[in-house]
Amino acid sequence: MGIEENKQLARDFVDAISRADIDGILNAYADDGESWTIGTMPISGRFGKADIEAASKGVLEVFPEGLQFTIHRMTAEDDRVAIEASSDGLHASGKRYHNVYHFLMRVRDGKIVEWNEYMDTMHANDVLCGGG
Repeated sequence: MGIEENKQLARDFVDAISRADIDGILNAYADDGESWTIGTMPISGRFGKADIEAASKGVLEVFPEGLQFTIHRMTAEDDRVAIEASSDGLHASGKRYHNVYHFLMRVRDGKIVEWNEYMDTMHANDVLCGGG
């Protein structure tokens, strides 16, 4: 796969997240794919595909009206795609969740092998994890 196909995979993956399409999210990952979220929050850490399914369901279920992601900029080189994005949604707690992100995606044979998520962890912890 070339750079343009990798960028399209990134667009499709972010769209799947916005649609709360768990199958689309999981199908984008290689069997040995991993996701990593920065910080020390309960949702931080490195996760394999089985954990990604549970985490995706958990996070997306707490946004009854959906969580929409917007890609602002993207660049790609070799097997990597860097994505600057933002999200917006109303959390089940009634708090508005609007975060900014840098995602770094690594691709092998048309599948995600690594998805790294950098964000405003203070805001994420406050809204997604109840603060503390």
